[in-house]
Amino acid sequence: MKTLRALAATLAAALAASVGACSATDRPAGEDNVLTYLEPQFFRTLYPPAAGFYPNGGVVNQLTDRLLYQDPETLELSPWIATDMPEVNEDATEYTFDIRTDVTYSDGSPLTAENVVANFDLFGRGDKTRTLTSSEQIANYDRGEVVDEDTVKFYFTKPSPGFLQATSAYNAGLLSDSTLALDNEGFGPGNAVNVIGSGPFVVESEEIGTDLKLEAREDYDWAPPAVKHQGRAQLDGIHYILAAEESVRTGAITSGQADIARQISAPQESLLEDRGISIVSRGTNSMNNQFAFRFDHPLLQDKRVREAIIHGVDRAEILRVLFSDSYPLATSTVAQTGLAYKDQSAAYAFDPEESKRLLDEAGWEPGLDGIRVKDGKRLSLRTNTALPQPRSKEVMTMVQDQLRGIGIEIRVNAGDQATQNADAKDVNKVQIYHSMVGRADYDVITSLYGINNRDAFLNQDGEGEPVDKHLQELLDVVLDTSDVKGRIKATEDVQDYITEQAYALPLFEEPVVYAVRPEVSGFSPESVARPWFYEVTIDAAPQRAASDEEEK
Repeated sequence: MKTLRALAATLAAALAASVGACSATDRPAGEDNVLTYLEPQFFRTLYPPAAGFYPNGGVVNQLTDRLLYQDPETLELSPWIATDMPEVNEDATEYTFDIRTDVTYSDGSPLTAENVVANFDLFGRGDKTRTLTSSEQIANYDRGEVVDEDTVKFYFTKPSPGFLQATSAYNAGLLSDSTLALDNEGFGPGNAVNVIGSGPFVVESEEIGTDLKLEAREDYDWAPPAVKHQGRAQLDGIHYILAAEESVRTGAITSGQADIARQISAPQESLLEDRGISIVSRGTNSMNNQFAFRFDHPLLQDKRVREAIIHGVDRAEILRVLFSDSYPLATSTVAQTGLAYKDQSAAYAFDPEESKRLLDEAGWEPGLDGIRVKDGKRLSLRTNTALPQPRSKEVMTMVQDQLRGIGIEIRVNAGDQATQNADAKDVNKVQIYHSMVGRADYDVITSLYGINNRDAFLNQDGEGEPVDKHLQELLDVVLDTSDVKGRIKATEDVQDYITEQAYALPLFEEPVVYAVRPEVSGFSPESVARPWFYEVTIDAAPQRAASDEEEK
C-alpha cells in the first residue's frame, strides 16, 4: 500500500501551493484498488459505544458487523448477523435473536452466542474498572442470555424500543472475545491492530494520529442480505490519512492523490464539481446543528433573554454566507428527515427589534459600549467551538456580530478538542452549547438532552437531579414507550416543550459532505452519514486514459 510519509510531505508542502503538482498516475503499480481516504481529524478510540465522533465511526464501520442492518435511504431494518428480525415481547423488554453460526472474527475465533451476549453486556452496562462507558443508544439494559448455540435473548428493566435500531449501529459493532477484554487505552491510538471485528476489513498497520491502513478480509462472506454485493469487499484496502487543512484535502482530490475526502466546506463544493469531482452530501437523519441554552445559568434563567438570542440570530444570513444548498435551514431541533420531526419554524424568526424589546422588558439596558447591563452585570455569554461540526468558528463569529447588535456579548471558547469537551461540562465556561447528534431513531432526542446522556442543557442541580423535571420526564417517555405512535407523540412533545421554553436554537440540518473522485463508484454513506466502503470500487481506466491523452 501507499506509504504516508511521501504523500503527506507532498500534500503539505506542494499541494497547498499548487493542486496540479501531481498527476493522476501517482497510484503505485499494483495498488490501483486501494482507496485513499482523507480525514480532517483522526480517530481517538475504536470502542464502538464511543464511535459517535466522526473519525471513530468511520473506522469502526469497516471493521465490524452488526446484528441488524439499517437501509440508509428508507431507514428500514433487516437481518445481518441475525438470521431474521428478532422476537420482541409486547412491552419491548425482551428481545430474542437467532444468529448465524458460520461467522468468524479476523483472528479466526468464532462469533458465538456467548460472544454476542458478552458484547452487549459490555455495551449495555459499560465497565468502570476499565474506563469503558455504556452505549447511550442502549437504554434500560439488564442482561443477555444464551438460549442455545444460535439464539440469544436480551432483557431490559423497562421498555427499550430503541434497542432494535441500536443493534444496527456502528456503536454496537461486534468484537472478538480478545478485543472485549481490552481496557479504554487498548482501544485508543497505537492499538488499532488489536481491535478485531468480523467485518469486511481488518487493520493492517497504524502510525499514531496520522495514518491507518486496512486490508480486505479474503474470506468475508456474511454481508447484509439487503445489499447487492456479497462476499469479499471489492476494494483491496483503505488508507486513512490525516489532512487537517482543507486546502490539502481538496488539492489531493483534484490532483488524483486521494480518492475521497471528508468535510468539504460549502465554498469548495462548486469549485470541486467544476473539476469533475463529485460531492456526496448525506444528512444524519437526526438532531440538527443547534445551540442549546444552559437555562440554569443566572444570565439565561429568564426566558426573555433566551428568546432574545433566538430572534437576534439571522440564521438565513449565516447559511447564505457560509454554507450551500447541502445545509437546509433547520425548522426544528429534529431534522426533517428524522423520525417524528415536527415543524417549529414559526418560533425561530429573525426579529432583532423583538429581541431588543424583550431585553428592555427584562431590565437589560445598553451600557457605554453597547453591551447590556443589569444590576452591574454585563450580558456576556460564552460558547464552545464545536470542532467536529462544519465551520463552527465562522458560525460563532457571525453570531457574535449579530448578537452584539442587540447588546449581547458572545465570547468564543478557545482550545483543542479535549479542552472543548472538558469546558462544555462546566456551566461557568460554556453557557451556549453548539452541538448535534446523529442517530436514526427516536431515542436520539434523549441522547442529546437527557441528564443520563449528553445533557446538552446541563439540566442537573448539585445533587444530580433535573432542574427542569418536566423536560426529563418527557424525555423518559420517549425511551420507555414501546409503540410507534406513542414514541412519535413523545418525541413531538419534547420538540414542542423545547420551543415553548426557548431552550434551543436550531441552525441547520447538518450533513457530512464528501469529495469523491470520478474513478470511485458505489460510495454511499450509511444512515447517519458515516462512510461504509464495502461496496466501493475504483476504476483506474479513466485516470490512465486522461494521463495518456495529456502525454499526446
